[in-house]
Amino acid sequence: MENTHKIAIIGGTGKVGRFIATKALQNGYQVRMLVRNPDKLTLRDDKIEIVEGNVQNFEDIRKLLKDCQIVINTFGQPIKEEPIYSSVTKKILEIMEDLQIDRYIGVTGGSLTINGDKKNIINRVGAKMFEIIYSKMMVDRKKEWHILNSNKLIKWTLIRLPFIDDGNEIGYIKENLIDMPGTKITSQDIATFIINQIENPKYVHKAPFISN
Repeated sequence: MENTHKIAIIGGTGKVGRFIATKALQNGYQVRMLVRNPDKLTLRDDKIEIVEGNVQNFEDIRKLLKDCQIVINTFGQPIKEEPIYSSVTKKILEIMEDLQIDRYIGVTGGSLTINGDKKNIINRVGAKMFEIIYSKMMVDRKKEWHILNSNKLIKWTLIRLPFIDDGNEIGYIKENLIDMPGTKITSQDIATFIINQIENPKYVHKAPFISN
């Protein structure tokens, strides 16, 4: 059944993003993706509208978001690059407010620790190791969290992920608000969970952990 709602996907060429686009189409949504190099796009579907551009370009994001009702951000970058997650998210939210788009779903790592978490000892040690080894990225991810958490106009959800498995969809997803319930999750299960959150208010202004 055709859905009048259009989803803007940032990070649509990544290991999760391509499945999000597929799941969105299967659920009747219209899809528009920001792609830096269309020639490298492996997912080909005439129903997907492509916007060629760069996530750091303000006007490219505006062009992507225009006439959309939902924004899904799975932007990723190589670990050695200077992290720009917080600046990208800040820019997205500013344009969303200007265009009066109010539903945002993003992803981050399970190593992000926020007030209210009650991680078990293994997950606490793992998070601390990430903060030491990938200090710049973790500082930027925490900044991104604060940008989202201070925004009350946007109905945002930030999904915290464990290690991502490229295997087949399992179909069973564990959810928890205070600790990571497992060590891994498939890309397709992440995509299913994200699409299911679009019209579900359960995790609005929250950062759930999910796993298989």
